[in-house]
Amino acid sequence: MTKNRATEPEDLTRLFVERANERDAAGMAELYAPDAVMAYPPGASTVGREAVRAVFERMLEHVPLPFPTEPPLPTVRYGDLALTSTRSADDKGGRVQVARREPDGTWLRIIDRPEVPTG
Repeated sequence: MTKNRATEPEDLTRLFVERANERDAAGMAELYAPDAVMAYPPGASTVGREAVRAVFERMLEHVPLPFPTEPPLPTVRYGDLALTSTRSADDKGGRVQVARREPDGTWLRIIDRPEVPTG
């Protein structure tokens, strides 16, 4: 079932957290393009919405809830692309995503790097 869609790139993080707290891996994966790439697990890539969904299913088995809300850093836009990011709630890294505006005007993640360790 399709849930609310992101009408702005900044909506993606909020929707992700809401769906994570509902333990809705399918809903989380809907925020990604069918051919999205996620830099996870560390040192590897997960490619495609269905593979991303499988990662979230495993993650939700181990992550305590509620999933923390992380304030977004300023979004950088270039036409139909947007770079979004947040600092991790534990302040030990950050998360970076590239989103693309779809033909219907909604936004989907196309590249996701869930953790960027701090130096």
